[in-house]
Amino acid sequence: MTTGPAGIHGAGLGLRREFVRAVLDTPPAAVDFYEIAPENWVGMGGANARRLRALTERHPFVCHGLSLSLGGPAPLDLELVRAIGDFLDVHDIEIYSEHLSYCSDDGQLYDLLPIPFTEAAIAHVVARISRVQDILGRRIAVENVSYYAAPGQEMTEIDFIGAVLERADCELLLDVNNIHVNAVNHGYDALDFLRALPGERIRYGHVAGHYVASPELCIDTHGSAVIDPVWSLLAAAYDHFGVFPTLLERDFNIPPLAQLIDEVAQITTIQRRALPERAHG
Repeated sequence: MTTGPAGIHGAGLGLRREFVRAVLDTPPAAVDFYEIAPENWVGMGGANARRLRALTERHPFVCHGLSLSLGGPAPLDLELVRAIGDFLDVHDIEIYSEHLSYCSDDGQLYDLLPIPFTEAAIAHVVARISRVQDILGRRIAVENVSYYAAPGQEMTEIDFIGAVLERADCELLLDVNNIHVNAVNHGYDALDFLRALPGERIRYGHVAGHYVASPELCIDTHGSAVIDPVWSLLAAAYDHFGVFPTLLERDFNIPPLAQLIDEVAQITTIQRRALPERAHG
């Protein structure tokens, strides 16, 4: 399957504001869809808002949230949820995803912190995801996140993710880089973890770069090029689940747009290689 919901398909790119004019003037042929963080655009007016609207009228978009804090202890920010819903409606964006993590308590913590792998945490986050889905009137996707410690762990990461997806009846944003990072940091087999995920819930995927601090420690930065083991894991995901829409993230040390487009084209190359293999395998 190469086409996702709401018409997204193929290879995508996280849209940076500094690229908006270039994309408007000369849309890169390699990019099939774009992703934005709604918090960076909600309530914005003027020329930037008009440029974004021109883009969402011409190209498929998805939204990936940054600050909903699905696992956080503080009450959900329902005003933000409703503002995001309005934004999705205005721009005709069907897909909204968030991190399976938390980032706030009494205020923003400016980091994505892991939700404890416990039954109590499952009940907490499932209730919050369900509330968000009720307000938005749609299922959302949650992303498997990178983490560096798991205090109070009662179950494995894969069992935790599976329970949340099933009980909340939500979808999965499959971040392939995060699987690789966590596998290195926590000593598990990335391919076994990948294959244990519920493929029927995959909405779309992410790939990104990271910083290798040592052979036993990777830091998820989105600040460098995607490395070969992550590309190989993406190919394995397509082989196991079928081809799904996949997007390149780059948030720091941002190179020229042309260099990012080359990485987006690499996604397309891997997708095309996977299709005949599955068709004739």
